[in-house]
Amino acid sequence: MKKIMNAPEAYVDDMLKGIYAAHPDKVKYVEGDLRCYCTARKKDGKVAIITGGGTGHLPLFLGFVGDGLIDGCGVGGVFQSPSPEQIYNIAKEVDAGAGVLYLYGNYTGDIMTFDMATDMCDMDDIVCKSIVGADDVNSHADPKTRRGVAGIYFMFKAAGAKADEGGDLDAVLAAAQLAKDNTRTVGFALTPCIIPEVGHPNFELGENEMAMGMGIHGEPGIWNGPLKTSKEIAEESMKTLLDDMPVAEGEEVAVLINGLGATSLEELYILSNDVRGILEAKGIKTYKTIVGEYATSMEMAGASISICKMDDELKHYLDYPVETPFICQK
Repeated sequence: MKKIMNAPEAYVDDMLKGIYAAHPDKVKYVEGDLRCYCTARKKDGKVAIITGGGTGHLPLFLGFVGDGLIDGCGVGGVFQSPSPEQIYNIAKEVDAGAGVLYLYGNYTGDIMTFDMATDMCDMDDIVCKSIVGADDVNSHADPKTRRGVAGIYFMFKAAGAKADEGGDLDAVLAAAQLAKDNTRTVGFALTPCIIPEVGHPNFELGENEMAMGMGIHGEPGIWNGPLKTSKEIAEESMKTLLDDMPVAEGEEVAVLINGLGATSLEELYILSNDVRGILEAKGIKTYKTIVGEYATSMEMAGASISICKMDDELKHYLDYPVETPFICQK
C-alpha cells in the first residue's frame, strides 16, 4: 500500500484538517468534532440541507457543502457511516429556522444514522424530512432498494437551488424528489481500491477483467468478465439505463460521466463521446454533459454513467450557480 499519509488511523482527520486550513472562508466544523463539517456561510431563513456518509468518495459527500448546495455533512470513516450524534450536532449548527432536509445515499447504516438523528432533533423542535438517493440501476430491480451513487449530484443541485431561492421545506423536498425520479446510473470497475486501515485491496479483478455494476464500496456487480471497449461499455450501460427509464425521441437529458478515482479524464471523455453518439442515434438531445470526479471510491479505476431527464425546472436547478471548495459553477 502506497498512500500519502501519516498513519492509517489518522487518515480521515488529517484530510479534514487540510480542507479546513485551505478553505476557512467556506467551511468549518462544529467545535469539538472535526467530522461535523458545515458551511461557513450560513444563510438565515433558508432550509438547511444535510448529507453524510463514509470518507473515500470525494467530492461526495462533503465536497458538496457550500453556496447553492448543501449546508452540512457528517463525515464517517473510510466507507463507514457517520454517527447520529454527528448529524444531530450539525443540524443544530446549520438550522436557520426553516427546517432541515436530510439527503443522503440509500445505505442501511446511513438510514439508521439519519433516522436516529431525526428523533434527537424532534426533541429540540427542529423539523426534519428525509430523502435518499437510489439511482444505481444494476444494484437491484426494486428502485426502493437501489444504492445511491453519482446520480445524487442531480438531487443535490435541485434541492440546493430551491433552498437557496427561499423555497420552504416541502418545496425543497419536492425538488430533490423530481431529480431522483428522473435520474438513473450504471457503473463499472476496472480495479479494486485499498482502505488505509485495512492495507490490501477490497476485492480482486484479473489483469484484463472488469466488473459491471460494482458498487462504490466494492459491492458485487452483475457480471465479471473480459475488459470491453468504451463503445461496448457505453452500449450496454445505455441500454440498461434507457430500459429502466425510457427517454423518447426529442426529449433532453443531462449526462454525468463520473470517474471512480483512478481513471484519467482522457478515458472519461472517450466514454462521454460514445454515450453522446448513442443518444444522438436515438434522437435524444443532450442538454449538458458533465465529465469529472463526483463520486469516487478511493483509487478504484472505473466510471459511472448517469442520465437525468430534463424539463425546464430541472434545467434551472442544474444551471444554478454554486461554490464549494471542490465545485464552482457561476
